[in-house]
Amino acid sequence: MARFLLLGFLLGLRHALDADHVAAVVSLATRGGSLARQARQGALWGLGHTSTLLLVGGACVLLGVAIPREAERWFEGVVGAMLVLLGTSVLLRLRRARVQPPGGLRAVLVGAVHGLAGSAALVLVVASSAASPAEGLLTIALFGLGSILGMVAIAIAIALSLNAASAHPLLCGSAGAFSVILGARILWGLA
Repeated sequence: MARFLLLGFLLGLRHALDADHVAAVVSLATRGGSLARQARQGALWGLGHTSTLLLVGGACVLLGVAIPREAERWFEGVVGAMLVLLGTSVLLRLRRARVQPPGGLRAVLVGAVHGLAGSAALVLVVASSAASPAEGLLTIALFGLGSILGMVAIAIAIALSLNAASAHPLLCGSAGAFSVILGARILWGLA
């Protein structure tokens, strides 16, 4: 059982590195702030992600059902659109040369939407193969903890890069463009 639960945690750490997650956190990080504030943004993103995963995934495990493929595709589309909006927001903010403080609710909402989409389905497969519903829910929770810790680490790494870089506008512009392109690619793949 311990190995099974460790697998859930490690999958969560790995899950934090998915391109769409990194793009979202980078876009949020371009709003600036202290290292502690950036770490908080990453944690809030992960909390939003884990909350929806626990609610929806927990219901799936307890009821023995799966998320319909069409609903999963719809959530992927919402993630794609959100990435386009986040990236566009970064680019517009750069154009106006204004940096706003990060918004905690925004980070939670972005994470929550990501928790409903695609690759999180992997943890549901793992959780549904658990020996009991309680073990399945614990696996999802540990996956979420790994995801939160991974997002905090990514947010800190990004904040350190952005705060130390003399090319801050170039990095922010690149982050915004990456988010727009990735979101458009996700949407294109669903069409």
